[in-house]
Amino acid sequence: MKRVVLGFTAALLLGLGAASLVAGEWLTRPVRSVVDAPPAGLDAHAVRIDHGAAQHLAGWYLPGRPGHGAVLLLHGVRGNRLQMLGRARWLQREGIASLLVDLPSHGESSGERIGFGRLEAPAVDAALAWLRERVPGERVGAIGVSLGGASLLFAARTPELDALVVESVYPTIEDAVRDRLTMRLGAPVGRALTPLLLAQVPLRLGFGTDALRPIDAIRSVRAPLLMASGTEDLHTPWPETEALFAAARAPKVLWPVPGAAHVDLHAFAPGAYEARLGPWLLGHLRRTPATPAP
Repeated sequence: MKRVVLGFTAALLLGLGAASLVAGEWLTRPVRSVVDAPPAGLDAHAVRIDHGAAQHLAGWYLPGRPGHGAVLLLHGVRGNRLQMLGRARWLQREGIASLLVDLPSHGESSGERIGFGRLEAPAVDAALAWLRERVPGERVGAIGVSLGGASLLFAARTPELDALVVESVYPTIEDAVRDRLTMRLGAPVGRALTPLLLAQVPLRLGFGTDALRPIDAIRSVRAPLLMASGTEDLHTPWPETEALFAAARAPKVLWPVPGAAHVDLHAFAPGAYEARLGPWLLGHLRRTPATPAP
């Protein structure tokens, strides 16, 4: 009986280890997709932003009206710029220019691994530099969803943004992994597999889990901040959003989206989203009439 128990335990541990290796590979491997040209009738231009060593971002730029500012739009994990197209159309109606890019290792951008925001941060800084050069004199903001929000928090953002919106962002990689495993496999298995997945981070990404803590990175944000998340989000439960928000400096605003899970908040409630974010963004990005347009 003792041998049977030991054999079963060994088999279980081997199975868990193999499952964690497969999951680790899936979570970090690139997600390629063909996005192609901007949709017909959309006032947008395809762009390519080179950065790093032979790396590039693919994206679209939508012009706005002088004096209304510009916003970098960053999608969530395993998505691409199409996820942010609804926001870009809305911003253009408001007169705000926008730049949508595929994050590294997503869509048509280059990249070897998904880095949970840390590997993506230098490319985000390159995109912000490109946008500032495209609209000199304009105030610049950013909206980042999940992975896109974490990437913005890890970025240098120099000079600091005039407005920053982050949506559905995890506070620590430990929280993110545990929450997702627990949601899919239940608490006992989720807790057992979490250390096995986290142990792979240095191997796959080249840095430790201590580098994947948006709750620490957010302390350096000096931009006016709006944080949003769904009250029914199981990927990042509401108490974790509250903890992330508490770590941020003022001025800051927290917007709980009632009934929303870990979904596209603009698609979930476009009217409420635009009514909440529109005045806030314009208040921070629009120049006063006395300021000459570039």
